[in-house]
Amino acid sequence: MKNKSALHLSVMGLLIAVGIVIPMFSPIKIVLEPASFTLASHVAIFIAMYLSPAMAAAVAVGTTAGFFLGGFPIVIVARAATHLIFSTCGAYYLYKTDRTKLTGISLRVFSLLVGLVHGLSEILVVSLFFYDGNMGAAYYQKGYLVSVLLLVGLGTVAHSMIDFEIAHVVVLALQNQRGFQKLTNKA
Repeated sequence: MKNKSALHLSVMGLLIAVGIVIPMFSPIKIVLEPASFTLASHVAIFIAMYLSPAMAAAVAVGTTAGFFLGGFPIVIVARAATHLIFSTCGAYYLYKTDRTKLTGISLRVFSLLVGLVHGLSEILVVSLFFYDGNMGAAYYQKGYLVSVLLLVGLGTVAHSMIDFEIAHVVVLALQNQRGFQKLTNKA
């Protein structure tokens, strides 16, 4: 049990570090003014979702703290905080379901549902900042519909689904490795 706890703590720390480093240093960014999306920025959280609800929650909280300590704008920190919602909901579902049956269309539907929760959560947070007058001028020039609903909302859903696919490929590669099963609560 002690070894399993140490393994969980180590993996959790690594996933938090990856979840902080990718958005900070990734050269692969899609900029659709006023929003921007960094490829693979959610992959660590999605991998944690496959491991356990507690791991997903911890990685979401850890990456949010990293953004805060990294001096990111408060709206970005608040958006990162919403990851706690979709990650724990998704992880709980993955924990309760037979993952071997989650393939093809059912996997994409799951990814879409997680993406919708992700997008709606970020719309809510950005809306609060938008209506409080705390957003950059580009948000107000494009208006609420384009800036918040389309770019943040729809953009987040698409970004979430792409990052989920990347994480799924990583998890498929890892699940055959000795020791990966020790990381799941089902082991």
